[in-house]
Amino acid sequence: MTLTTTPPPPSPSPTSRPTHPAPPVDGLRLDIEGLRAIAIGTVLIYHAGAAFLPGGFIGVDIFFVISGFLITGVLIREVEKTTRVSLPRFYARRAKRLFPAAALVLAVTSLVTWLTSSEVHWRTFGGDIVAAALYVVNWRLADRSVDYLAEGTGASPVQHFWSLAVEEQFYIVWPLLLLAVALVVRRTGLQLRPLMAVGLSLIALPSLAWSIALTASNAPVAFFVSTTRLWELGIGALIAVGAGLWGSLPAAVARLLGWGGLGAILAAALVFDESFAWPGAWALVPTLGTAAIIIAGSRHRTEVQRLLSLKPAVWLGGLSYSLYLWHWPILIGYQNLFGQPSQTVGLLLILGSVAPAWLSLHLLENPVRFSPALARSTRKTLAIGVALSMVGVLAGGLLMLAVPSSSSTGYAQGAAALTVSDDSVTGIKNPATASGITPAPADAVDDVPDAYARGCQAEMADTQPKTCEFGKPDGDRTVVLAGDSKALQWSGVLDAIATDAGWRLLTTTKSSCGLFDATRDEGGSEYTACHEHNAHAVDELIELGPDAVIVSQRHNSAIDPETGKNSQAAMVAGLVSVWKRLTDAGIDVVVLNDNPTPVDASGENYQVYECVADHRDDLSACSFSRSAGVAESGTPALLEAARRVPAVQVVDMTDTICNDTTCPPVIGNVLVYRQGSHLTNRYVMSTRAILQRRLEQTITP
Repeated sequence: MTLTTTPPPPSPSPTSRPTHPAPPVDGLRLDIEGLRAIAIGTVLIYHAGAAFLPGGFIGVDIFFVISGFLITGVLIREVEKTTRVSLPRFYARRAKRLFPAAALVLAVTSLVTWLTSSEVHWRTFGGDIVAAALYVVNWRLADRSVDYLAEGTGASPVQHFWSLAVEEQFYIVWPLLLLAVALVVRRTGLQLRPLMAVGLSLIALPSLAWSIALTASNAPVAFFVSTTRLWELGIGALIAVGAGLWGSLPAAVARLLGWGGLGAILAAALVFDESFAWPGAWALVPTLGTAAIIIAGSRHRTEVQRLLSLKPAVWLGGLSYSLYLWHWPILIGYQNLFGQPSQTVGLLLILGSVAPAWLSLHLLENPVRFSPALARSTRKTLAIGVALSMVGVLAGGLLMLAVPSSSSTGYAQGAAALTVSDDSVTGIKNPATASGITPAPADAVDDVPDAYARGCQAEMADTQPKTCEFGKPDGDRTVVLAGDSKALQWSGVLDAIATDAGWRLLTTTKSSCGLFDATRDEGGSEYTACHEHNAHAVDELIELGPDAVIVSQRHNSAIDPETGKNSQAAMVAGLVSVWKRLTDAGIDVVVLNDNPTPVDASGENYQVYECVADHRDDLSACSFSRSAGVAESGTPALLEAARRVPAVQVVDMTDTICNDTTCPPVIGNVLVYRQGSHLTNRYVMSTRAILQRRLEQTITP
């Protein structure tokens, strides 16, 4: 989001004549306001869910280029005029422009989140608001994007602040760089702009290379972090540094650049979609298109510049910052109350955001920004800026403190409350209420085994296995737990069982990656890191030669190498391949069936813990069909693969989670599910007696 506007030029005398077809770079660039209009328009339409503009996310990239151009232009002209940069004045100008509206929006967003979202999200979203107020939320979102335990959290009400955070971090780095360059210029007599171009290139080019590399290996993180975006701001900065070059462009070249740039932006917005890994190399299309338009308008007033300078475009561009701030919490508030809006409703909500944006601009932003008192005192401006940042911090902190207490009045037994006879389990009911629930729904996502704190699970991008040791280190039998997070969820209870049975227990698990010889689809692309990881893991298991390997996993399909489509048959083949290698090496394989996946009557997955928080007086509303849950889980592929490898044995714990027909959300006052289809550690631990009996029957002494 470009956060600086150029001041209006002085009114010309009645007899004056322009010496150039267009105003100089230092003057008002109405076409840049029009570019802002395109940028905010594409973002808003994309966020509204409009199918006709699948690449609307490129609007943020346009903003980055504009910001780099305008901010660098202001700074470099100050250095040329005074031979130095006043950092306090620079940051004071930024504070006046950014912080008033941001503080108001963050405070309102905190209130809207408290009123419309489930209490289970208040702690997470409150932390997001704090991070947004401090302009570091992009790093928080990047971390959450690859956090397997954050599955199901949903879109943050301040997710749009990620781009503002990137720009704020840019505003910290860029003036310091220019200050260093100015110092070199004063001491060496070198020319400022060429030296600045070199300095910018040394930042922008490595950033572009890193953006391409990280996008290819970890696109969710690459989207948010600043290091993959600096080059986009750098493009705009380089245009500002080279301002003296663009004035000599022939009109025909300027016209070609203008139309070519506009065409590149429109093509990207209309053709690109979420299947394009972003930002990476594809982001060069809209960013270079934006650069071309800015350069084209440096001297000549081409048809594109006239088009972008139309009053409606200039008006919308001037409102872009306020619109960007307000539209997202409005969309999220509606979604919290009524579900995902249709395209029509989404567009209406976007139109509705114009009102608070206009009021915010004229009643708060402009009065603060153009205040004579603040203009006279940099110190006072900076103090107010800090105070406004604290408004967002306080708003987020209060939301976090609003989370209900996790205290429970009921006696939590979990599966220990069930009746076990021979090898059958009975006693699972579907109650409407519970005397207490442990863990509390708001704490469910954190109720995980210690293996996570120990860093035992390989992350999505990892290709080398991670191993952790549990149980009895000098045990007479070695058992390995392998698979994805649905295997690791059993690590705590298996640790207790292994210690009691005298086993040495090792874990080798990877996020979203069961132990199979196949390639799975992950987010629309091949999860090659999983396949490579598993090749290493199987080799290590065979070399280790444990007595048994316990496997479990969530996913039921893999990519068929012949058709390129997902199929259960491909997953079964991948499982059979690995299991045969292990059993041929004399290693017992024990399949721990995947637990049922929560699925509602319409076939959609849902968050049980969130449902429980919202339906404390009717917990039965949060139960689901056992048969549908099993069909949605990884169990069908596991069972079919086990049928094809007779030496493999199967342990099924479904009867400790569901009765014959239904899987309730709470058993023995213990919340069963934490996030996605994962079980709470508290409930898993309560199954110890049953699981130990079944494993000891399977893993022979």
